[in-house]
Amino acid sequence: WVMLPKNARPRHTHLLSIQQPMEDELVESPWNSLELKPDARLGVIGAGIASVYAKEAMQELGLEASFLKIGTYPIPKKLVLKLLDTVDTVLIFEELEPIVEEQVRILAQEAGLEVSILGKEGGFVPREGELDISAFLETLKKVFGLDIEHESGKVSLELAPRPPALCAGCSHRATFYSMRKVFGKDAIYPSDIGCYTLGIQSGTVETTLCMGSSISIASGLYHAGEKRPICCSIGDSTFFHTGMNSLLNAVFNKANITVTILDNRITAMTGHQPNPGVGFTVTGEPTVEVSLAELCRAMGAGSVAVVDPYNLEEIQEAFKAAKDFEGTAVVIAKQPCVISGKRAGIRRVPYIVDPEKCEGCKQCVKFGCPAIEFDEENKCAVITALCSGCGVCAQICKFEAIREVKR
Repeated sequence: WVMLPKNARPRHTHLLSIQQPMEDELVESPWNSLELKPDARLGVIGAGIASVYAKEAMQELGLEASFLKIGTYPIPKKLVLKLLDTVDTVLIFEELEPIVEEQVRILAQEAGLEVSILGKEGGFVPREGELDISAFLETLKKVFGLDIEHESGKVSLELAPRPPALCAGCSHRATFYSMRKVFGKDAIYPSDIGCYTLGIQSGTVETTLCMGSSISIASGLYHAGEKRPICCSIGDSTFFHTGMNSLLNAVFNKANITVTILDNRITAMTGHQPNPGVGFTVTGEPTVEVSLAELCRAMGAGSVAVVDPYNLEEIQEAFKAAKDFEGTAVVIAKQPCVISGKRAGIRRVPYIVDPEKCEGCKQCVKFGCPAIEFDEENKCAVITALCSGCGVCAQICKFEAIREVKR
C-alpha cells in the first residue's frame, strides 16, 4: 500500500487485471437488473437515481419497453449487449455527463449492432440541471413526437422572487457593510463558502470557488499585479478547515491583502456544528478553544485585529488600518451567530423607529436586514418582531430615528 515507484508500476498492472473479474461479478449485482419485454423495439437504460424517474414515467405512460437499470461501474456489459441485441432504439437516462452513454456506444460499435442510441450527445436528454420525471417525459416527446402534458410540480400562481438573505441581526451583514464603506467600489472581494456567501447582495462577494479559496485567490490576484485593494472574507469554520494553509502561503509570499475572518462562533450554514474555535466538541464535551488571533499571529500575519462587527466605528477603524498596512492583515469580526446565540440564552433589547424623526431616506432598508420594512404609505421605516437587537441600524440612521424599546 506504499506507492513507491517500485510498487506503483506492478500495482497498475494488478488494477487492470481485476477489472474484468469485477465486471463479471457485477453482472449478478442486485444494483443491476434487466427487464426484457417480448416484442419491444424500444429499450431504456437508466443509471443511478435517474433509473427511478425513468421507471416511474414509463409506468405513468404505460410504455412497453425493455428496461435496464445500471447501478455500478464498470457497467454490466453482458446485460447491455443483451438489451442492444433485442431492440432497435435505446434511450439512455443518466445524470450529469454521458458516461454510460459513451460506454454503450462503444459496445454497440464493437459488436456491430445497428441500434439507434439516444441520450445527451444528441440533445435528447438535458445535459445540465437535475433530471426528474418531467425531463424523461420531455425526452419522449422529442424522440417520438408524443403529446404529453405533465402537471406535477407546476405552480399555478406567480410567486414574488425571494432571494436567500442573511438572518435578521446577522453579524456578517454588519461586517460587509463596514467593509464596503472602507474599501469602496474600486476594490476586489474574493470570498468563500458559508452563510457569508450571501454577502454578494452587498457587493462584497465577487468569487466563491471552494473552501479556503478566498485567501488563495486574493493572494494570487495581488501577485498577478492587481493594484486595487483586495479584501477577502472567510468564515471561522472554513478558515480552520482549509484557510490556514492559504493564509500561511499569503504571509510567506508577502501578499498585500486584507483577510477578514467572519467569526460567528459556529459552523452555521450546515447546522451549527462546532469548530476548533468554540471550546466544545460535537457531543458537547469541553475541549481546547483555539484562538484565531493567536493562530494568525503564529503564522506571521503582521496585523491582526479582533473587533465587534456590531460596533461600526470599531470595525471600520480596523478595516482602515488593515487597508493601509503593508503586508497580509487580518481582521477578525467576532460575534456569535444570532440563532445559536439565542439558543445559548443571549437576549438583546429590540429596536423601534420613531416616526416623528424618520425622514424616509431608506438607508436602514438598504442595509438589507429582514426586520426592517416600510409602512403601507411608504413614508416611514418599521422594525418588525424579527429584530434581534443588534443595534446596527441605529448607528446607520443619521437622524437618530431608531432607538431601543423602552422597558
